[in-house]
Amino acid sequence: MTEVPAPEGTAPEGPVVAIPVYAGVSELELGIMVAVCRLCGGEGRARTVSRSRASIVTAGGLVSTPHVLYAALPEPAALLIPGGPGAAKAARDPLLREFLARHAALPTGASGGGLLLPGMAGTLAGRVVGGPADLADTLWGYAPADVRPGEVVTDGLLTTTPSGLPALHAALAVAAHVWGEEAAREAADRLGHAG
Repeated sequence: MTEVPAPEGTAPEGPVVAIPVYAGVSELELGIMVAVCRLCGGEGRARTVSRSRASIVTAGGLVSTPHVLYAALPEPAALLIPGGPGAAKAARDPLLREFLARHAALPTGASGGGLLLPGMAGTLAGRVVGGPADLADTLWGYAPADVRPGEVVTDGLLTTTPSGLPALHAALAVAAHVWGEEAAREAADRLGHAG
């Protein structure tokens, strides 16, 4: 029997984690986030989302096409926000800011420069955040309760991390909320993460 692909914006039944993407996104952080969602929830659980389905060029030069437009995305269960050198420009996109503000109550993981996106959307105000040391002064401008440069920090449903491999902590924290602690531990084990 041949599987019929789901129409754009839909996915097999189960929770969907939305991952906003933009030109200059870190393919390392994006790849980590997609891999954790796939390991925990199966194929189609991570949906890259953007204002357009036009292909984007990642920080490393790879070309990627977002899965779905903001308006066509099934209601997400959580958000993962990768960083990258294009994050500062993406953070000025009013459609992206509105999307993040509308989903501020969901479990969210943000890594590296990706913290600029919820920062500009106003969702870091009053929160304790980690992140890259070189963004500490900028992060203070978003009125957080505290900034802990170079640390992985979880404040309620929000997990923030430095750039690069620490994005795994954000992805695993979100996965634990969506699919349970055991699924997140199994994913960490499969990825060789000691915890």
